[in-house]
Amino acid sequence: MSPTSPRIVLVGPMGVGKTTVGELLAERLGCTFRDTDADIVAAGGREISDIFLEEGEPHFRELERAAVRDALAGHAGVLALGGGAVLDEGTRALLGEHTVVYLSMDVDEAVKRTGLNAARPLLMINPRKQWRELMEARRPLYQEVARVVVATDGRAPEEVAEAVLEALELKQA
Repeated sequence: MSPTSPRIVLVGPMGVGKTTVGELLAERLGCTFRDTDADIVAAGGREISDIFLEEGEPHFRELERAAVRDALAGHAGVLALGGGAVLDEGTRALLGEHTVVYLSMDVDEAVKRTGLNAARPLLMINPRKQWRELMEARRPLYQEVARVVVATDGRAPEEVAEAVLEALELKQA
């Protein structure tokens, strides 16, 4: 891991709290926070849902691949990846060199946190069913890249951040 590699990389489904928990972790670790979805929005001047609708998922995934590659190479703090970033085999290979934490939640928790509403481009029709299908496809990929898994169900962001720090300390001992 180079000096500009992230200290912690967070992966997990949309709405799990990667940004909120990432900001708390960065604060506690005295480093900066970065979110690749925010990088994509800032670079393109458009929301992710607009990119999906106007240019399609394949185009978005190209932007995401580039954003993740750049962030992994040039960010030394806490990094949150978009929910689908792990779909790319090259991204998963790059993550093998990093301390990755998978933040997990079940469908009931997803409903509470996001309402599984239409603002999520991949969940516009039958959101509960779509979420379950996404997770069936992505869960093994999240687990593949993660050093640790931290369940977020029923936990406040502060509790999740503490659990991440504890889990990483246990793994490093």
